[in-house]
Amino acid sequence: MSDVVSYYMSAPPIARTVATVVFVASLGVYTGMLNIYGFVFHYSFLMKFPPGIHRFVTSFLITSKDLGVLFDTYFVYTYLSQLERNTSKFMKKEDLIWYLIFVGGTITFLNQIWTGALLYLHALLIALCYTANQDARGMQAHFYIITVPAQLMPWCMLLAQLLFTGWDSFQVGLTGILAAHLHDFLTRIYPEFGSGPNLAPTPWFLSWIISTPRTRHTSYGTSYAPPKSGGEGSGPLPDSWRTKGPGRRLG
Repeated sequence: MSDVVSYYMSAPPIARTVATVVFVASLGVYTGMLNIYGFVFHYSFLMKFPPGIHRFVTSFLITSKDLGVLFDTYFVYTYLSQLERNTSKFMKKEDLIWYLIFVGGTITFLNQIWTGALLYLHALLIALCYTANQDARGMQAHFYIITVPAQLMPWCMLLAQLLFTGWDSFQVGLTGILAAHLHDFLTRIYPEFGSGPNLAPTPWFLSWIISTPRTRHTSYGTSYAPPKSGGEGSGPLPDSWRTKGPGRRLG
């Protein structure tokens, strides 16, 4: 049991957390312990009191039924792990969190004005697959029993949605590709090939939230690390002493 816990805790934290929440929420819904009505999103929920702001998140937590609970959770963890370990694309954790916010918001907007869908995990899965395989060109990937070029994986997933779950599901999945491509265009393609700025940079407040406060867990409790020293205002002496000029040796 301790080995399982150690393996779980050693997994990338964002991928581990998201996959766990997806699995628990979906299991709760399909076993009847939770009502799926509390997870769906429609813009009309924002006009009620209190507004259903939480539905921006919960609408991405429900998998398909039966074995889909396991397979969808597995794919969420797999693709998020790839992105979380990809330091060239997401240098910091807040970059990946901003990616999820940006892509999730785009998926929600597109579905509200186009498909009318209420749950969006499958769109997010295809978006994660699209982004994770952008740097895998020339490599091969396994899609069930066939081997395909890695960059075709999201299109294979989209085709599978069309064949097994119909046109409506295909349209929802397509919004995932559109959202992922928009993020890639604004943050990589345009800056690299258009010599322009990053049009969707990670907001500063995400970095501030994640990096502040810095904590350190010790045997006697949790301590808060001070800001990094260096430059004016650093050192052990009070500010009033440092403003009196250079020191002189006495005697």
